Amino acid sequence: MSIRDRVTLSRNESRSPAETHSPWAARSLAALRIATGLVFLWAFADKFLGLGYSTPSERAWINGGSPTQGFLGHVSVGPFQDVFQSMAGAVWADWLFMLGLLAIGAAAVAGIGLRLAAVAGTVMMLLMWVAEWPPAQTTSAGEPSGSSNPLVDYHVIYAIALIVCALTLAGNTWGLGRLWARLPIVQRSTWLR
Repeated sequence: MSIRDRVTLSRNESRSPAETHSPWAARSLAALRIATGLVFLWAFADKFLGLGYSTPSERAWINGGSPTQGFLGHVSVGPFQDVFQSMAGAVWADWLFMLGLLAIGAAAVAGIGLRLAAVAGTVMMLLMWVAEWPPAQTTSAGEPSGSSNPLVDYHVIYAIALIVCALTLAGNTWGLGRLWARLPIVQRSTWLR
């Protein structure tokens, strides 16, 4: 391989697939990345501070509430309902959940560590999907489960959005992806990209 080929390859590796096709595609992926990150950051802020949307202030984590108790404590459907209910309110589960929301959201908004954020976010969304168990039409008490689609719900969409953003280097547009990729540790360990 000639020096010219290596320089061209090096330049192309730092460009996202969207940037090689259309600036609008790159901007659209950046908007998807930021919006998805804000979903995670908002969930963190609401559960941490009790902003009154899904978490009232008296149940905020900062006020001694449990971020996992409300969701996992009311799981009443699916083959793993007992497992999820047993985790509800556990200190380790609260910390993992909150750190996950914060880290995934911050990485997505900043455009750095998108591969790690995609893996962690996909695992989190898969666990939440299993906890809600969309295939079930009724709960264990025989009530309607509220599921509107047995396969694809918002958890699946968020996971796909994170994966697409990581694979297309969406952090390069309106993010810190290029600067992050220049760090020696990221160059040595591209999985940190």
